[in-house]
This record gives sequence, structure tokens and C-alpha cells, in this order.
Amino acid sequence: MIRAGERKVDVYLIGRTKNGDWAGLHTTSAQLPVESRLPSFDGATGWLNSPPLTTDGLRGKVVLVNFWTYTCVNWLRQLPYVRAWAGKYADHGLVVIGVHTPEFSFEHNLDNVRRAVQDMEVAYPVAIDNAYAVWNAFDNHYWPALYFADAQGRIRHHHFGEGEYQRSEMVIQQLLAEAGSGDTGHDLVSVETPGVEAPADWETLRSPENYAGYGRTEGFASPGGADRVRRHRRNKTLGIGRIALHTGNGHPRVDVDAFMRLAIN
Repeated sequence: MIRAGERKVDVYLIGRTKNGDWAGLHTTSAQLPVESRLPSFDGATGWLNSPPLTTDGLRGKVVLVNFWTYTCVNWLRQLPYVRAWAGKYADHGLVVIGVHTPEFSFEHNLDNVRRAVQDMEVAYPVAIDNAYAVWNAFDNHYWPALYFADAQGRIRHHHFGEGEYQRSEMVIQQLLAEAGSGDTGHDLVSVETPGVEAPADWETLRSPENYAGYGRTEGFASPGGADRVRRHRRNKTLGIGRIALHTGNGHPRVDVDAFMRLAIN
């Protein structure tokens, strides 16, 4: 996005990871545009790790807002970087706010969210957005989503989905520099991503992302299709990305006692 009257200039932002590797990242403007004002968090239904935060109280801070929901695999892969940025730049004036907006009904349960925050070592403030008020205030449509606000409360950059971690960190560094927070250096974080936080192997991945629930699953291979009251039979073979269910112990409802066979590559 280029603002009216702003001359478009192709530049390269250069950063360095902790292991000494240099990363060149292309952007279309030497000056980050002003996209909008930082919306209010007043619609949050609760807060974890912090008392309620306000846009007025955040003035003078660089703010990174991260929309997430704890079962989202894309957010889980992004989390190590957000967690690292929160730790690295807190003393330089960065405030990271996680906005937990639930996708599924069970994600409205505050105890579930609190457990996820503890298990995933999310130490920064989390706004509970069960009513989607903050989501709507940002006019957001994605999990995960990142919004970068400067010290004057203006959103200067955003990113939807995984990836672009180096560029995102360079935006943080630029906004902190504009705020006069001191020299943050040009080194970029290097994170470990074990288990569910490991990135997808995009070079060899052949199965698409899928939902295993009845309402939204794709590639369901059991005879008769997905049905809550059907007694499903086991498939002898499954193709890549196909899903089959087999009811165990004679129960007709697969959501009572069932197991699922997946063929994922």
C-alpha cells in the first residue's frame, strides 16, 4: 500500500540472524505507510497475563497485535517467533498483545484458553475476544494475523498467515527506531520449533490442510459419507489426503467411541 503522493521506491532491508546469516528482504517503499489507527480493545471479554489494556495507555509503545486461536496449526507455527519478539524487545518498548478469538465452540471456554496459554508459554498479555468485538474492530478475517502499530497509535504494517518472519521483525525494529527506543541492532531471532510448532515441509508436502470434524471435513472416504449416526466401516486402503472412520466397540455414534485412520504425506 502506497499513500497518495508518496513516491514508490524499491529498496532492500537487510537483517542478520543470530547465526550470522544475512537476509535480504524486499519491500516496495522505504517508508511504512499509515494504514489506520489502532482500534480499541474495549470489547474484550477478559484478559490473561495483564490487566485490561487501552489504546491511550499504550501510547508511546510499539504494539504488535496477534490474532490467534489455540487449535490453529498456522498460529502454532508462528508462535515461536511472536514469543521470541516479545522477550527480545520488551525492554525496548514493544508490547505484544495476543487476541484470542475462538473459531470453535469449545475455544470459548476460558479454562481451555488459560491452559493453552500456560502450556504454550504465552507470557504476554492476552485479550479474550469471545464476542468477536476486537476482531470486528480490526476488520480482521484471518488466523493468525499480525498488526504492527507505532508509538503514535497508527497501524503501519500487517501480515496474514504464517511466514515473513524476518520482514516482520525488521518492521518491529524500524518502528522501535522511529520511537527513539535506542539501538535494537539488526540481529534477528533464531528460534527452535519442536513438535506442533515445527513448520510445514512445503517442499515435499502433498496433503492439503483439512478439518477432521463432520461439518467441514474434505476427502472423507468411508462408505456413505460423514454421518454422526452412521456406523462406519474401516477402509482397506486410503489415498493421500483421504480420511476414513471406523466405529469401535459397536457404538453407532462415532463421536462416542471411534478412531480415525488418516493417510497424510
